[in-house]
This record gives sequence, C-alpha cells and structure tokens, in this order.
Amino acid sequence: MQDRLVRLTRSLIASALAAALTATPALLAAPSLLAAQDASSAPTFTLKVNSNIVLTNVVVRDKKTGAVVKDLKASDFSIFEDNKPQRIASFDYQNVDEAAVLAEKNTVTGKATIADLLNRNLAASPDQLRDHRLIVMFFDLSSMQPEDIDRAVESAQDYVNKKMQPADLVALVSLSTGLTMDQDFTSDKSLLLHGLGKYDGSEGTGFTAGNTSGTTDGTADDTSTFTADDSEYASLNTDRELYAIQTISKSLERVDQRKSMLYFSGGLTRNGIENQASLRAATNAAAKANLAIYSVDSRGLEALPPVGNASTGSLRGTSAYSGAAMQNQLNSNFNSQETLATLSADTGGKAFFDSNDFGAAFQQVQHDTEAYYILGFRSTNPARDGRFRHLTIKLNRNDARLEYRPGYYAPVDFQHAKTEDRELQLNEQLRSDLPATDVAVYLQALYFRMEDNRFFVPVSLIVPGSQIPFLKNGDKDKATLDVIGQVKNAQGIAVGNIRDTVKLALDASQQVQRRNIQYSTGFTLAPGRYHLKFVVRENQTGNMGSFETDLNVPDLRKSPLKLSSIVLASQRVPNAAKKAVDPLVRDGVEFVPNIAHVFRQDQHLYFLYEVYDPAHEKSGPEAPSPGLGRRPEIGGIRVLTSIEFLLGGVKVYETPLISATAINTPDRGAVAFQFDVPLTQLKPGTYVCQVNVIDDAGGSFSFPRMALKVTGATAIAQPAAQ
Repeated sequence: MQDRLVRLTRSLIASALAAALTATPALLAAPSLLAAQDASSAPTFTLKVNSNIVLTNVVVRDKKTGAVVKDLKASDFSIFEDNKPQRIASFDYQNVDEAAVLAEKNTVTGKATIADLLNRNLAASPDQLRDHRLIVMFFDLSSMQPEDIDRAVESAQDYVNKKMQPADLVALVSLSTGLTMDQDFTSDKSLLLHGLGKYDGSEGTGFTAGNTSGTTDGTADDTSTFTADDSEYASLNTDRELYAIQTISKSLERVDQRKSMLYFSGGLTRNGIENQASLRAATNAAAKANLAIYSVDSRGLEALPPVGNASTGSLRGTSAYSGAAMQNQLNSNFNSQETLATLSADTGGKAFFDSNDFGAAFQQVQHDTEAYYILGFRSTNPARDGRFRHLTIKLNRNDARLEYRPGYYAPVDFQHAKTEDRELQLNEQLRSDLPATDVAVYLQALYFRMEDNRFFVPVSLIVPGSQIPFLKNGDKDKATLDVIGQVKNAQGIAVGNIRDTVKLALDASQQVQRRNIQYSTGFTLAPGRYHLKFVVRENQTGNMGSFETDLNVPDLRKSPLKLSSIVLASQRVPNAAKKAVDPLVRDGVEFVPNIAHVFRQDQHLYFLYEVYDPAHEKSGPEAPSPGLGRRPEIGGIRVLTSIEFLLGGVKVYETPLISATAINTPDRGAVAFQFDVPLTQLKPGTYVCQVNVIDDAGGSFSFPRMALKVTGATAIAQPAAQ
C-alpha cells in the first residue's frame, strides 16, 4: 500500500479537477465538472493470457446392475458443449475404495472462519486427499426453526455414528448471525459429534418469506392489525444465504477433488428477478469449485391445513372458503423449495423435500462419489458472455448410463455483464478484504465541526486520467465512473454509504490523459474512530481500484484549542448553488482540496481552517449584577495565526501575522481563516509547512505541520513562426 501511495504521489503533479460531486449521506447533490490536476504518466504495456479449463465429474454405471464401471480411458468419452465437440485435456479417476489413511494436520476449530480453507490446511499433503470424499455439512440456522435444527442434527449424528466411511472427510459450517466454520475437514467422529452438539436449536431464528403482498386477506385474525410488506427483507435475506454458499464455494476452489455440500435449510425464496444475480453467482462459484449441492428441506413433510393450524388464529377474509388460502400455502411452499432445487440441479447434486428421513441425502452423496471420472477440456468458444453452456457427454458403449452436471456458466467480461451483475461486483469488492489495484485511487478525509457532537467529513478521491479509457465522441472525450463507499464505526457497523455514477464529458483541449479526476462527497459523523473504504470502477473495461483508511474524528470538547482540519487547495471554483452546510464553500466559492499537496510555482496556495469556541478576554473592572453580586465583563477574542514554510529545516517564508478579534462564522461558533499564498516567491522543492495558531485569551496553541511540494511552472507553448 505504501509503495502505491508513493507512486501515486509522484504522479500527481498537476493542477486541475475534472469531476467533483459533493453530497451528504441523506442528500446527494448533482455532479459538477471542475478542472483536473496534471499528472505525468508513462505508457504501460500489459500482456494477458486466459486459459480456462472446465472440469466435470462423470459417474458411469451399468444399466442393468447399477454398478460403477471402472477402467475406462479418456478415449472412451466424448464431450460436447452446446453440441460442439471438445477435446479432452485432462482425465482422472477417483475411487474411495482405494483411499489411504489420511495424515490430518491440526487445524483451528470453533473460532475458525471459512477463509481458513484457503490455506490448504486440509492435510499434511494435498495429494493425500485423492480418493477421499469431501463433504461440507452447511446448516443454515437463520432459516430453520428449533425443531428443524434438531431434526437435521439428529440425521447428521446418525450418519456419523453408523454410515460414515473411512474415506469420508467432513466439515461443519453454519450461518446464523455470521458465516463460521465450526469444524474443519476431518474423519474423526468424536470431533464431528462434538461440533454437531453445538447446534442445539438456540441459534435458530426461523426467518420465513413473510407477507410479500402487503394485504391482510388470508392472514391470521389475531391481535396484529397491520400486515407489513416483507418482500424487500426477504430478498436481502435470500441474497445473504446465497452469498454464504458462494463464499464456501470460493474457499474450496483450490481443492481439485469433487466436493459435496449437504445444505440443510428451512427454505429459500426468490422474489422475482431480485435475487437472480446472487443465484447465478452462487451456482457459478459452485461449478468452478467442482462442488455439488444436495439441498435438504429440514422442515420435512408438512401438513398444510386450509384454515391454518392450532398455533394461529382463524383467517381473515374469504380465502379459507374459496381455496385461495390453501393455494397460497402451496405456492409459498413451492417457492421456498424451487430455489433449493435449482441450486442442486445446476451443480450436479440432488434435492430432498417432503420427507422426515434425511438419511437418503447422506446415502446419495456416498453413492454419487464412490467412484467417478474427472474430465477436463478447454472450451473452443472464446466468448466471455456469461451464458449457460450445456454439456453432453457420451460413451463409446451402450450398456452404461452417465451422471454429470448439465452445464456451466461461461466466464463473463465486463461488457457482457448485466446491470445486476455489475452492481454485485461492486458490492463484493467493497466487502472484500483484498484491495483492487487495477485503477490507482487515493483518498483524503477531513473534518469540520458543525455542532458539539456532530462533524461534517468531506471526502475527496483522485484517479489518474491516464488510467481511464475515454471514448471520442465528437469534440468531447467521454467516460463514466462508478463510485461506492462505506464508513464503519469502531464496532464495524456501517454508519454512512455512498453510491454514485459520474459521467465525464471533457474537451480534448483539457488533456485529461495528463490530469487527474477528483470526486468529492461528505458524511456527517459523531466524534469517534472510523474506517473508510471506497471502490472506483471505470465502465469501459470494468477495472477497479480501492482505497481504505482509518479516520479519527476528535472530541474537541476535551481539547484546549479546538482546531479543524487544514485544507490546502490550488483551486477555488464558483459554487453559489451549494448550501452553507459545506464548510468548504465560502461566499459562493468552493475550495477544492489538493490531495497530493503538489503545487506549481505559477499557482496560488489557498489555506482554510477554523478555530472553534475561542476564549474571551476579561476586560475592565467587575461590574455589578442585580442579585448576583459583581461579575467580570466579558471582552472580545484574540486568536493569532500565521503560516511558515521551511526548506531543509530553515524558515524561508512566513505570512504576515493575522489577529482575529471576533467570531466570523457564528452558526458554528468558529473563527475561519483563509490564506492566499502566491508560490512564485518559493523555488521548487519539498517544504514543511507549519501553521501557527495561538488563542491568546485562553493561553492555548497548536502548531500542526504538513509536507508539500512545489514544482516548476508549466512552460507556455510559443506559436509557430510563419
């Protein structure tokens, strides 16, 4: 990160702003195009080679006996993708009967997360996983009632005690308030039984789809007189569960063998097309990880009385007598199972519904993975369009039947991605612990007090224009940027969000390739510690960059001298439309922060900062006050400030001393200072700038320092001789 900042700082050598947008979390202002800052950039050349291999598992059984057919060769198989023949690039055979005793490594359990699977900590040697079954038991506690959890746990305990084979390696994962790995892959039955014993039903929340219509007809006639529309909440909950499956799948990508997931759920309901992107992402991640999902509806066989059961009141309206209530129950039950069935079918697994005996699910997993072939091929279709590609596998004999997944989703480039997929990509990067580095991004956050416990935090981001592929459109260079950001407090709770799309249309004369794009927004926060993360994506190639930093908003009530952040700017632009809530706007002019602190000699350096609640001088003798005796008269304030420039530890320039005797920003109880320093009097170099602030009446002071760089003035091109 530090190297990236150094490179970025060296590139920020210019002076103008190309796009800016200022907003609060509650109200977003319209974007405004400003000038951009110059940046020297050298051309870069990148060579990318994509070579994707598609793996699919094939179980070959005799049509008459059902026995696994062994000793087949790659030449015995033919693979077709969308009816086009493919050449087999890899071939392997796995047989659990040949499994050797696994030398397990000691892994962290209990508090470990799914991310630990990425470290290949499954065995002393990954090669030892050959011919083993890898089974993940995923308990979605957030969707199950306590009795459903007990039923699922009992069936899992019965499998461990009676049916688990030496070749079986089982991991336990649960989802309640968060996704956790409760037991890493192991063949130790005692560890698995101990992990299963933790699922005692106390964490079950039993979230249901709720009422997605908002009407009261067909609902229980009890004390509840208001029926909320829960469709939006149901969509978010479904996305959360599908994202958990996607996370587990990605964690297992590095393991070559076939994996099986037993997904115990109390139902998973989609709301139209709202969850389509999440479902496709989960299915695609499972297919890439060679993971088959076996969905188990832990509700078992349910009785659906037309007028409701004894736990609810009688139904409102006439739906109980017209058959509508019964139809609604059947539709709701079907919808909650349809998504589970889709997950299983698209990943090569099977779904188990309407049965109180879950043993069949464990038997099916063992049956499907007792012996299988792994075929790999490189698709002849180079399109990265994200479409579903159908697979057909044939054998050069007629006495066997084949079992394999029906297909997979092709890789997708940014140009072919759908809107919901693009939005999901942004949100995933915002949640990711890994930074995006394809686009260089730098961020600066400042703070200004609005009230005693409320601060306005302006945030500015810059992106080098050389990294944005502008498209020529007439006399304009056009591009669009997506920006998403989030502020979390010390407890990890999101307290501010921003999502925006900035459209750029610049004249070719602005030389945007040699300048920087700057984006501005703002948040209102209380004093405390925060973590900021922003993601920027350019919408031509889909490249993204991210930047995150910590921010401490001080509690100025505890400070002798209450000083805001110090803004350094090289531009002031007209902005009469903005309200006075933004401290960077003064008298219809907006200060544009220079994030890199790099200036040219032909520019002006503008300073802006505020001092809050300065002390008042005591002047004159004590004056009488009726009923209160005598009190001292309160005089004015006296705040002194100047700015020094030091080069090599030697002061080379200092601004005249300014004395403020009155508060000039009464709505915030502040004295605002503005300086305009022409840089022609400073030679090129790196300076230490010290801001001297003294509250003479209160006897307090502050001398903050910061670095800045002054470069030579830009040469003006002379007209060619005639």
